[in-house]
Amino acid sequence: MQATIISDTSCLILLDKIGELSLLHAVFGEIVTTQFVADEFGEALPDWISIQNPTNKSSQLVLETTLDKGEASAIALAMETGNSLLIIDEAKGRKIAKQLGLAITGTLGVLAQAKLNGHIPFLKPLLGKIQQTNFRISEQLVREVLKEVGE
Repeated sequence: MQATIISDTSCLILLDKIGELSLLHAVFGEIVTTQFVADEFGEALPDWISIQNPTNKSSQLVLETTLDKGEASAIALAMETGNSLLIIDEAKGRKIAKQLGLAITGTLGVLAQAKLNGHIPFLKPLLGKIQQTNFRISEQLVREVLKEVGE
């Protein structure tokens, strides 16, 4: 059974900024997010992204003591959804998700998978576009991701 793919806001915003939101669909098909994430994204969601909110509000409220509502809701949803992959970029959110035993990736992981699956011919030009946004990415991480995909 394919994992439920849950996206936090940063992946949606960043891929939209560089004109590559459709890669998320190409790599994973259907995506799930929460209403808080949809509100933070602030644009109409494509029809392949559905909204599902966590039912356990107490988990979300606890997470909101250290994270924003979007990240907290995405992590809470991943916690109660078996076999899920959470797409999350923010360091604090990633750390908490890992501590909770959740499977995670980030936007760069999505792009690397797009390259490995043949959806894009080269990753480097997209990383260049990302570096022109306000998204912070270290040169070391750029080198690691490019090495991972053979560029």
